[in-house]
Amino acid sequence: MQGRYLPRKLYNTVLAQLQDFPAVAMLGPRQCGKSTLAHALIAQVGESLYLDLEKPSDLKKLSEPELFFALHQNKLICLDEIQRRPELFTILRSIIDERGNNGQFLILGSASQDLIRQSSETLAGRITYLELTPFLLCETDSEKESSTARLNTRWLRGGFPRSYLAGSDQTSMRWRHNFVRTFLERDIRQHGFQIPPETLMRLWKMCAHSHGQLLNSSKIGESIGVSHTTIRSYIDLLTQTFMLRTFMPFVANLKKRLVKSPKIFIRDTGILHALLDIETHDDLMGHPVFGASWEGLVIENILYEFYGWTAGFYRTAAGAELDLVLGKGKKRIGIECKASAAPQVSTGFWNALEDLEITEAYIVAPVKEPYPIHKQVTVTPLKYFLNNFAPRIAQTRR
Repeated sequence: MQGRYLPRKLYNTVLAQLQDFPAVAMLGPRQCGKSTLAHALIAQVGESLYLDLEKPSDLKKLSEPELFFALHQNKLICLDEIQRRPELFTILRSIIDERGNNGQFLILGSASQDLIRQSSETLAGRITYLELTPFLLCETDSEKESSTARLNTRWLRGGFPRSYLAGSDQTSMRWRHNFVRTFLERDIRQHGFQIPPETLMRLWKMCAHSHGQLLNSSKIGESIGVSHTTIRSYIDLLTQTFMLRTFMPFVANLKKRLVKSPKIFIRDTGILHALLDIETHDDLMGHPVFGASWEGLVIENILYEFYGWTAGFYRTAAGAELDLVLGKGKKRIGIECKASAAPQVSTGFWNALEDLEITEAYIVAPVKEPYPIHKQVTVTPLKYFLNNFAPRIAQTRR
């Protein structure tokens, strides 16, 4: 992995936002590449300074933050893992207002809602938030492997840089197991939560076994020996730290009995496979989570492209079902995920399209090239959808 750097899609967006806002917050899970991207950005900006607030030496520099910021007032200052010093937000507001210019601070953090809550009270109107995910599929295009090999590697190992770029599947798996252990034993405590690592590990593994299924907090709570409200709080914690996605039903004004419980997904497929001890692609193909794992991969990559759209799944008591519905204004797009080279859809798929009055739908599958199966439905590879269909659809303003 040494010396390998893959360009990130968020790079130009961060540069643009630094031109428009005094502070830009880049949020995402630990080890997803925030610091690497930040170093690339500040090298481009020029006059800049990077502080890692997990390093005692850098923390010591902020013992008198106002004096330190005054000493470097003409530089872009990057503060990494700022949730370690939430009291800085009040000082940042006064500094930002005093200077009045954009591009003053680049803030990195590995917690979402907590970090936003800490800063929104003081930096409202002065800061914008961006999320950096582990590698997206499109960000691996510079690798020398074939498109199919890149897809399978990204699917199996996930998108965390040190996992995806590892020299072997075994090294990748070892990194992910270490990541899980460190997250439970250290990172959770650093966020201020005193939860036994063993309890949270059991929950995380149960979520992995329920990946792509409806969340049943009561059933999980009974298995672990805690209340369903406690399970909900643990689920919220894993969501806020970007480990879990609770995927809500698509809200539609229909006279149908709709499923109201969310689905749960482990956001990174590599972490999912590590929690389930799936070491090779052959193991994955023979595992019950195979189809749901593909669904999670597809959803994470597509949601990134459709920022600002309403997204959810659709399921009725009568059996109509669609894995992903994207909505903006009056426009709705339907997406079904099938981990098959010869995908077939059920009657419930067609019923869902009719219920929602969807006239444009896609079946995303590991096929070689796109082809239509109906005037309104196209089977497509994930990469082709992301490179060709998504840009056209996402720009729709209807």
